[in-house]
Amino acid sequence: MTMKISKKHEQPRRCAAFPVLLHRLNHHVVMDNGLVNVTLSTPQGEVTGIAYNGIDNLLMIPTHKETNRGGYWDVVWDSPGHLGGKYDLLEGTSFDVVKEDEDQVEISFTRVWNASGNGSGIPLITDKRFIMLRGYPGFYSYAIFIHPEGWPDLNIYQGRMVFKLDENLFHYMAISDERQRIMPTAEDRESGLVLDYPEAVLITNPSNPELRGEVDDKYQYSCDNKDNRVHGWIYFEPTVGFWMITASDEFRTGGPVKQDLTSHVGPTTLSMFFSTHYAGDSLAIKLRNGELWKKVFGPVAVYLNMAAADEDALTLWEDAKEQMSIETQSWPYYFPISEDYLHAHQRGTVAGRMLIRDSYIDQDLVTANFAYVGLAPPGEVGSWQRESKGYQFWAQADSEGYFLIKGVRPGNYSLYAWVPGFIGDYKYSPFLNITPGKHIKLGVLIYEPPRRGPTLWEIGIPDRTAAEFYVPDPNPTLQNQLYINLPDRYRQYGLWDRYTDVYPDEDLAYTIGISNYQTDWFFAQVNRNIGNKTYVPTTWRIIFDLDNVNEAANYTLQLAIASAHEAEIEVRINEADASQPPPFTTGFIGKDNAIARHGIHGLYWLFSVDVLGSLLLSGSNTVYLTQSKGLSPFKGIMYDYLRLEGPPETE
Repeated sequence: MTMKISKKHEQPRRCAAFPVLLHRLNHHVVMDNGLVNVTLSTPQGEVTGIAYNGIDNLLMIPTHKETNRGGYWDVVWDSPGHLGGKYDLLEGTSFDVVKEDEDQVEISFTRVWNASGNGSGIPLITDKRFIMLRGYPGFYSYAIFIHPEGWPDLNIYQGRMVFKLDENLFHYMAISDERQRIMPTAEDRESGLVLDYPEAVLITNPSNPELRGEVDDKYQYSCDNKDNRVHGWIYFEPTVGFWMITASDEFRTGGPVKQDLTSHVGPTTLSMFFSTHYAGDSLAIKLRNGELWKKVFGPVAVYLNMAAADEDALTLWEDAKEQMSIETQSWPYYFPISEDYLHAHQRGTVAGRMLIRDSYIDQDLVTANFAYVGLAPPGEVGSWQRESKGYQFWAQADSEGYFLIKGVRPGNYSLYAWVPGFIGDYKYSPFLNITPGKHIKLGVLIYEPPRRGPTLWEIGIPDRTAAEFYVPDPNPTLQNQLYINLPDRYRQYGLWDRYTDVYPDEDLAYTIGISNYQTDWFFAQVNRNIGNKTYVPTTWRIIFDLDNVNEAANYTLQLAIASAHEAEIEVRINEADASQPPPFTTGFIGKDNAIARHGIHGLYWLFSVDVLGSLLLSGSNTVYLTQSKGLSPFKGIMYDYLRLEGPPETE
């Protein structure tokens, strides 16, 4: 049986007598609590050193200057109408001590945009904070971004905190129980073969021969916000772990299933607060007409642990997960000093129960098992997944549909929900006004999923992903060994080109009642590779029989899409001629790039397609689905679920 790591439980108690100290140097400041000391540049506020367990510095050693290395905050932004984006390290120009006593140090690095400085730097007030507590083997960081009223308009595409670790120390990365392994080095990538885009590299001459012939791509290690709680790296001699822990999603954008980066080759550990990854420009923070905007990002925790020489190094991962649970249960934290960070007594809760009414499934109300229920800024149905400026608070209901949303900051919100197993989105009509200490009990909420008639046939599972569909084996020369035997095989590189291998002569044809979506429905409708880097549109067919078609009635095709990238789906019924206008088209949709970035979903789309009974036949029918945008291997659709409904039943 694996021994428990002694550090977390014994070392903090043993070192609790050590006060937290703040040492001021000429161009640096050092926080030290006897367990770890952290060096930051002043007034820039970049982490230049982390000393722990006898190791002088866990971070990358500088080569020229203390920029873009070690630990730092950064953003990608630009003025409206400009493309490409500007990069800003958010270097502070002023340093202040917020709190300094034997139990806690909190320091601040601020910068105020200067309009007379030729417009350089992002037009924000930024306040980066770092906290060290007595007895805690690590530290915390958070930041306040402020766009004062009347300041210039801008788009902010990405905000994050980055730690670049010493690659001579850290080689083992852990993202989850299954997703962990020895990683290539940055030099391995530099000497490798760049594939279809710069992030994807074939490792050809690695320092570790076992990694030769593998593909490395940072997007292979993405995960949903709801699952992105702890990740990091392990050093084996001595055994030390470096972990990024995020206790809450409230400051992240796009809701619980927004995907983003975690850790990757560098070795690099990220805390992604917001980005356009897996969503596109719709999730950029767009500030217009001089609007006032303020938001607190974090705190996030950098947690360090160690194991004795006779302990299994992988117990560090188990310990990090335990600490993650402690951090999550402790949210909101009691110790941040900024008045913009609200503590538990300043927040409220919302509770209720969700049931489902769908008479075509059950005449009685059905429990919304494990529904995702959340509060986000007021908007339209489903707008939470494209919301980027405010805070979001989500909970997952239990098996009986009961939910409790805790720690909600004061403000006006809409309540949103979606339920695994059912299509569409729910929105509670009244706004909810949260005030400090307020506890709202909503009672029973009834969700009526989109439905016009009885199910005639269906393909897939309505869960907002394409995970249940057929994911092919990767090209044997383009594999990441980690994903060969894992359920998330879709993270392998180059699966878009496997479509042509699986369907070399003609496009996918799926026969209702005979075909199986797990083996016969390709996970993404991508373009066909006809050679010479040329890609052409594809048309998929769904073949089905109908009895007693009512030509005077309307049928409905529910088309739930898990991802779209620069795509357009044209729907035709019993008409294969693509030169004729289709009865229905989605129009040009999507910029989430989930196909190239190994995500099994991006933003969710739902189309309820009217199908005239006069277009259907008694007997054999065919639905033609044409993804009409060619040219690129990455343009395409991932379906979540398809359902043909008959005419509404009347009593």
